[in-house]
Amino acid sequence: MNSMINTLKALKGRGDYNDFLQNSPYGSLLNLSVSEQQDELITKMSFTEDLIGNPILPALHGGTIAALSEMAAFIQLIDQLALKRIPKTMDIQIDYLRSGKAQDTFASAHVVKMGRRFANVHTKIWQDDPDKPIAKSHLHFLIVDEIKADE
Repeated sequence: MNSMINTLKALKGRGDYNDFLQNSPYGSLLNLSVSEQQDELITKMSFTEDLIGNPILPALHGGTIAALSEMAAFIQLIDQLALKRIPKTMDIQIDYLRSGKAQDTFASAHVVKMGRRFANVHTKIWQDDPDKPIAKSHLHFLIVDEIKADE
């Protein structure tokens, strides 16, 4: 756990989370990357055929959309936290608004409330137009104190 905290602290200092995403099995499987646009972190899921859930349409698998939402929220929390704690996903409520097409997908996250123990984050997921989201979500995170090496 300490190595994860140290890695995230270094990445936060550089403002680049792409190394973390590409070196994590979850991030590399989903082809995730992060960029900053107009003072906002945007998480991108580059399209590959592996992300298709319904090959007839073709449409993205709902689980990949939910995973993008969770990672966008996690990265946003890491960016805002003092990194004494690691956020743990407690609950995700996702509203699927449109079918996800076979193309790149984007997500932005906004911390709604940050307490001592819990954080609430909203995300918006879109493809062509940020004003026409394909999904929105509300996530709850438990903020756990940093684990010390001797514990």
